[in-house]
Amino acid sequence: MNPTLPIIYLARHGETAWSKSGQHTGLTDLPLTEHGEQAARLLGNRLRESKFAKIFTSPLQRAARTCDLAGFGAIAETDPNLVEWDYGQYEGLTSPQIVARRPDWSLFRDGCPGGESPAQIAARADAVINRIRAVQGDVLVFSSGHFLRTLAVRWLGLEPVNGKFFLLNTTSVSELSYENDFSRPAIRLWNDTSHLISG
Repeated sequence: MNPTLPIIYLARHGETAWSKSGQHTGLTDLPLTEHGEQAARLLGNRLRESKFAKIFTSPLQRAARTCDLAGFGAIAETDPNLVEWDYGQYEGLTSPQIVARRPDWSLFRDGCPGGESPAQIAARADAVINRIRAVQGDVLVFSSGHFLRTLAVRWLGLEPVNGKFFLLNTTSVSELSYENDFSRPAIRLWNDTSHLISG
């Protein structure tokens, strides 16, 4: 790996009541749980020695609070494109509840009625990627699980449906970069939660 190539760090927000229960949390602006706040501080310990040219966060409080507790709130820029998938009629429902209504449903293929389609969230992810690629240096991004999974597949030039293959835990760190040169986007690290072991 060329050490001069930038690294894009993806940080998923800490635990909320709905992420713990498995409920789809799109635009519902939930706070972190106490455990989520503790994990966000451990995330900060993990990232403290890294140097970032830019830091971006979703405006939703679960991401913005994670960013703040990790020690980056004062220098982060809010980007509305980083909000989670709009689940529309499926907001607050668990996957089993959704599948009971629609047995063949797949988020990354079908989107959500009354919410966003895969093409719409991919367009937001592409806008974020364009913004990131204009930065000289490493970038740190705080957002939510399904959006970050879409961001990763779009970074690789893949269709949104491939997001189903990239599981992502709360307060995890992932790293995007390039293989050898800027023409070949790649994943350096995915869904790492090793910083939470001490917690």
